[in-house]
Order: sequence, then C-alpha cells, then structure tokens
Amino acid sequence: MNELHIENLTKVYSNSVKALDNVNLSISAGMFGLLGPNGAGKSTLMRTLATLQAPDSGKMLFAGEDIHANPHGLRKQLGYLPQDFGVYPKVSALDLLDHLAVLKGLLNKKERSEQVLALLQQTNLYEVRKNAVSTFSGGMRQRFGIAQALLGAPKLIIVDEPTAGLDPEERNRFHNLLSEIGESVVVILSTHIVEDVRELCTNMAILANGKVILKGKPDELIAGLKGKIWSKTIDKQSLNGYKNNLTVLSTRLFSGKMQLHVLSDHCPEAGFESLNPDLEDVYFSALFGGKEAARC
Repeated sequence: MNELHIENLTKVYSNSVKALDNVNLSISAGMFGLLGPNGAGKSTLMRTLATLQAPDSGKMLFAGEDIHANPHGLRKQLGYLPQDFGVYPKVSALDLLDHLAVLKGLLNKKERSEQVLALLQQTNLYEVRKNAVSTFSGGMRQRFGIAQALLGAPKLIIVDEPTAGLDPEERNRFHNLLSEIGESVVVILSTHIVEDVRELCTNMAILANGKVILKGKPDELIAGLKGKIWSKTIDKQSLNGYKNNLTVLSTRLFSGKMQLHVLSDHCPEAGFESLNPDLEDVYFSALFGGKEAARC
C-alpha cells in the first residue's frame, strides 16, 4: 500500500530558523493538499520529502521504507515539480523530456519514446514539442513540469506551488491535468491558494510557522465551522475597531465598503448575518482563530 508517514519531522537552518517543528502526517493515495502562507515551511517539507535535504530529526516512511535510510529507493518512485525549475536554452520540449527520462533510468529507447510522446499528449504540449521550453508561457512550463514529474510512473508525486502566477485558463488546465492522475498514487499539492485545495483534494493539512495546526477532510473541516462564521458590511474607517474586539478572519471590499468575515460562537453584535462557511474560512480560522471570539 502506497502510504506516506511523517513522524516528528524537524528541520532547523543555520540561522536558527526552525522551518519544520515536529511535523506528523499520514497521507494515503489520492490528492492531499498542504496549505499555508508564504514562509510556513511548505517548501522545506517538500524538499525534505524529495530527499534534497535531510531533516535534523524525525522519520519519513513511504510504503513502509525509511526515505532517508534509502533515498535512492524513494527517488525511483518519485515525481517532483519544485516551485521554480530551470530549463536549458534552445532545447526543445521533446529533447529535454527525453533527456530527463534517461536521467530517470528509462534506458529502453522505444519504451522511453512512447512514454515521452504520451506525456506530451497528456499535457497538451504535443503540437509544440519541437519548440524550446525556454520560450513557453508560464502555464506551458508548468505543464511541462508535470510531464517530467510523471516520467517513470511514480508512486509519490510532489507539486510545490504549481498554479502561482497562472492565468485562470491555464490554472483550469493544470487542475484538469492533476485530476487525471490515478487514485493509486500519492499526490501532495503544496500551495497557499485555498481554491486549489478546495477543487482538487480529499484530504488536507494547514502548516504555519513550521507546525501542522489543522488537518482533515475539507468537507468535515468546513462543517465544523457551521454557525460560527458571521458577516457584516462596514465603513473602512471602522475596521481597526472590529479587529481589536473580534476575531476578524478576512475582509473584502464591496462597492466601496468593507465586508468582514468574523469567527464567533454567537452573533457578535447587531447587524451581523450568519454565513455558510467555506474552506477559506477554515484556513483563516486556523491561522487567526486563536483569539477568543466576542460574545453578544
């Protein structure tokens, strides 16, 4: 069974920043969303899982095998799309993907060619396969990135901030591509974009300051906030007063006024309306909901 178990994982950098602080997660096959703000430790966790750096303490097991005791065993089963990846100038998508396939151990020329062409089709890059990857748009590069991550039929796929900077059309294309990946594969989607997790993932965790502060199924986490999210439209000048007295989760400008989302077990004051929560409310309540909510 392809399952990933992360036990008491800690990573401290030389500047004394604790990027990972006793992280514990169990991840089964399917799409798993790792949410968190910039600097939460998501990329550090992804790099550690990808064996690009070692943890200071803790253990990671994939399919029962210790990842850092046998990193080469994990790399044979790993597909990794980092947040930023470079490409060779003037090298076509076809030639670069073939080169990466060789590096990944696909040495049979016929089988390698079949897999490379199939992945270019799957990622909708076949028509531009002879174009240099360095000339691709951001969305096309991300699709090429997932093509190289899928080389060798990996059992663990890690994608780090894959839709950051993409326009809505390319983002939808990328979502559809991720959705096609089989349920027998463990796919970890690391992002700060709540909508990516809401649309793709059946399980998730929220990371902040190197710690897992919430984990579960999105639908169940949303249900746990039912009756606790309140909204009111106010003048912008009143915002600081509400922030000082209530647990304000988020604000949105609406027709020149400010719409608040507030976390409270009861109606905070006259004029507030109860809202059905969504995953964004779950995310912000995990990050900012530690302050006791005001009561009527």
